[in-house]
Amino acid sequence: MSDHEYTPKSKLGKWFNDRLPLLTLSNHLQEYPTPKNLNYWWTFGGILTFCLITQIVTGLILAMHYVASADLAFGSVEHIMRDVNYGWLMRYVHANGASMFFLAVYIHIFRSLYYGSYKSPREVIWIIGMIIYFLMMATAFMGYVLPWGQMSFWGATVITNLFSAIPIVGESVTNWLWGGYAVDNPTLTRFYSLHYLFPFLIFGLVILHIWALHIPGNNNPIGIDIKKPSKDTVPFHPYIVIKDLFALLIFLIVFAFFVFYSPNILGHADNYIEANPLVTPSHIVPEWYLLPFYAILRSVPDKLFGVIAMFAAIFVLVILPWLDTSKVRSAVFRPLYKQFYWFLVADVLILGYVGAMPAEGLYLLVARIATAYYFIHFLVILPILGAKEKTLDIPMSLTEPVLGGSPKEAMVKKNKEI
Repeated sequence: MSDHEYTPKSKLGKWFNDRLPLLTLSNHLQEYPTPKNLNYWWTFGGILTFCLITQIVTGLILAMHYVASADLAFGSVEHIMRDVNYGWLMRYVHANGASMFFLAVYIHIFRSLYYGSYKSPREVIWIIGMIIYFLMMATAFMGYVLPWGQMSFWGATVITNLFSAIPIVGESVTNWLWGGYAVDNPTLTRFYSLHYLFPFLIFGLVILHIWALHIPGNNNPIGIDIKKPSKDTVPFHPYIVIKDLFALLIFLIVFAFFVFYSPNILGHADNYIEANPLVTPSHIVPEWYLLPFYAILRSVPDKLFGVIAMFAAIFVLVILPWLDTSKVRSAVFRPLYKQFYWFLVADVLILGYVGAMPAEGLYLLVARIATAYYFIHFLVILPILGAKEKTLDIPMSLTEPVLGGSPKEAMVKKNKEI
């Protein structure tokens, strides 16, 4: 036990801690051995926790003034913006916070893809993360409906209509979502209830996600297994805490820029027009963070197969640990995988762009090619690379690249010692 570890002194404190060790939980968090070569891409886990708490707090405040009624919802949002003290700030932080949340989660996911954080023994951590991601998308979609503007109404109409493509039960599921035979007041109240509930479910899954992470420990840029604690680790506090706080500060500056200088740049102008079932917007699009999946949906001519392709694009990420059969985690030592990784990044960006464009002409052709490559990357390229790719030599420890010596020399030295 370290000299600075906290131990309860009072009888009540000891009694409580023996039954529920919350009082000494900080000891674990401070002393938690963390790989000492973690770079700033690892700070987005803490940033995501901050984003989730921010969304819950601002959402609770907004819920105190919002009215979930098709007749009053749009007006209540304007009331929040104009009449509630700092209501404009709460709404802009909440609306832009969703975008910042997804920006951070996409960086978090692509960091995991690059450094192989989804590989054994961290498969369960990855799967829980994908469940969180799916719930985030559902929560964000339902939240987008709540202002009851034109894009809210017609976005809800288009997306909920997709469920009608499901054989046999499709119409029943769609009518249940609507609460009737069209998007109306019952739809809004359903979405409001679920939008309020899901963040707390996500919060519980985040705790589970972090708990699961503390079993095998953090991955690292080199992707090798390390013993805890050892010369390759440092205590979480203060080393990682300070790095996380600095990254959060930079992130908050970017966040504040959008909130105070361009609060509506990531939204759609049509959502400042009250919902009208008789007037269809010229071009219906979801929020930017859902555009890649929207592009996949529209790239398939058949409605049912489009829905299947959209959900398959998410499911293929869930089974990724078993699709990538390479024994090497980090792309640092996988030259071919590294190239295909950047192809995937470009492909997702292209899908996001064409998802915002009309589904016609060249845009539709590009969307179909990008969709095909997306699935080929995961279902064909990764298994082949796992079997055929020649990887580079991996260091024996985190300190080896710094102190010098090749992996082969280290192995020779180790054999001599034995």
